[in-house]
Amino acid sequence: VQLQASGGGLAQPGGSLRLSCVGSGFSADYYYIGWFRQAPGKEREGVSCISSKDGSTYHADFVKGRFTISRDSAKNTVYLQMNSLKPEDTAVYFCAAGSAPYTGSYSVFLTQCTSRFAMDYWGKGTLVTVSS
Repeated sequence: VQLQASGGGLAQPGGSLRLSCVGSGFSADYYYIGWFRQAPGKEREGVSCISSKDGSTYHADFVKGRFTISRDSAKNTVYLQMNSLKPEDTAVYFCAAGSAPYTGSYSVFLTQCTSRFAMDYWGKGTLVTVSS
């Protein structure tokens, strides 16, 4: 599996950006695809995640209501629409994917999505800078 993230750049506070993650080489029945971010001097943290099977989504509390993850299965692409950006959103954003047997359990999905250690594949990051 290969993942390619794009769409980062400079945005003003209150502005918007849309990140894209194009994947290839998928062969398993089920993947969970997530966005993580890492700011200078900070740990990598989970931002949002989506299930390839049923479209379930997860958004971290600090982005709820501002960021939206979505997918276009035909294009093997996952998007992260980021609105109302804040300076503290400045970070390198990574897309990642993991594979596991599908259970249909949202709690299992959350466990898979919220740990970077559950991700099997990582794309190179794209830098998002929010500044006036």
